[in-house]
Amino acid sequence: MAVNDWVTAELDIEPTLSDGGTVNLLSRSYGVYNINELGLHKCTSSSAIDESESEKTYRCASNEMRIFGAIGSGASSVVQRAIHIPTHRILALKKINIFEKEKRQQLLTEIRTLCEAACYEGLVEFHGAFYTPDSGQISIALEYMDGGSLADILRLRKRIPEPVLSAMFQKLLHCATFVGTVTYMSPERIRNDNYSYPADIWSLGLALFECGTGEFPYTASEGPVNLMLQILDDPSPSPSKHNFSSEFCSFIETCLQKNPDDRPTAEQLLSHPFITKYEDGQIDLASFVQSVFDPTQKLKDLADMLTIHYYLLFDGPDELWLHTKTLYNEDSIFSFSGKQSVGSNDIFSTLSSIRSTLAGDWPPERLVHVVEKLQCRSHGQDGIAIRVSGSFIIGNQFLICGDGLQVEGLPSFKDLSIDISSKRMGTFREQFILERSSMIGCYHIAKQELYIMQ
Repeated sequence: MAVNDWVTAELDIEPTLSDGGTVNLLSRSYGVYNINELGLHKCTSSSAIDESESEKTYRCASNEMRIFGAIGSGASSVVQRAIHIPTHRILALKKINIFEKEKRQQLLTEIRTLCEAACYEGLVEFHGAFYTPDSGQISIALEYMDGGSLADILRLRKRIPEPVLSAMFQKLLHCATFVGTVTYMSPERIRNDNYSYPADIWSLGLALFECGTGEFPYTASEGPVNLMLQILDDPSPSPSKHNFSSEFCSFIETCLQKNPDDRPTAEQLLSHPFITKYEDGQIDLASFVQSVFDPTQKLKDLADMLTIHYYLLFDGPDELWLHTKTLYNEDSIFSFSGKQSVGSNDIFSTLSSIRSTLAGDWPPERLVHVVEKLQCRSHGQDGIAIRVSGSFIIGNQFLICGDGLQVEGLPSFKDLSIDISSKRMGTFREQFILERSSMIGCYHIAKQELYIMQ
């Protein structure tokens, strides 16, 4: 990333722009984070002891993302689902506007934490970040948590059982950083005092209180100023000792000390009785989450994303089509016209031949898919079976009917007023069996059958 391409966004000044479109985030203790449309590069600080360990690069380009709309939003960011085209991996993109000064501290804290924190099993995985000059937003690419958020669970279950919370918060404490909005601000942050990790412990305590009791302990509906006054002036909240265990109450009271010097460290909290009490219980967090949500919609959304992704590769430019080969492994089977292709190389060669035939000799228009019907069901332990049917029409863009997930940049079929019956050049039916790969968020096509009718 060239120096003359940078945008400077130091915490205490307004960011300046250059022609190239790279954001420079400066952390005096951790170095410089350069972010542009191609990804993130973390440079060493002058005080770094081992520069070889401090240099990090995350290749995560904006033009490699297929974005499927928002799945959540907060006071400072919007979160969208996306597929990283080269790896076919489903990710979550957290978008933050770099030019809103109050969000820059949070942005730097999150990126610094994600880059520096050791990868602990059970914590969300960081895949990089990129900057979009047109919107002024930095997108942080994270592991997609298809089980939903804690807010989603609370909305359905009202509160989370203590053993489950103990297992969840043990994992959070290994990360030792909690980034929140004004709702979870500690007293010292509200007073604009110097603050550090003890502020995160306060936020952790408030989050545990809300998850365990099902209620936020302050009145947040009367605006942020009133909320901040409550945090400063009211006694620290404490859950009812009649309704909750003494360990749960003690953990929260320990975290919610007004004086930050009185709060324990994350390492000390890992030995608190609330955390150690359930260590031998083998709490299955995945089973708990699965018991909360109806899997039907999650399966349908997954089928929509994977189907759209596949046909956009098939009907898209050649440079993207090349990524299709990695959707298959050496045991994958593709059936068409009474013949079978086995393995990624053989399947890719067969599909490329079919694709070339459909493209014909009339660019930029060619035969493209219009998906008119999509059905799905679970397959095996973690797989999904998808059945697709539709038509071929002459055009330059894959289309999908219905009200399912839509991808950014793809026109809505109902807005185009296309009469399929008058433009139909043929029909197709295709079936896919996709199995979950070893890499979280990835699926490969294990079996595929294609039927084309004139």
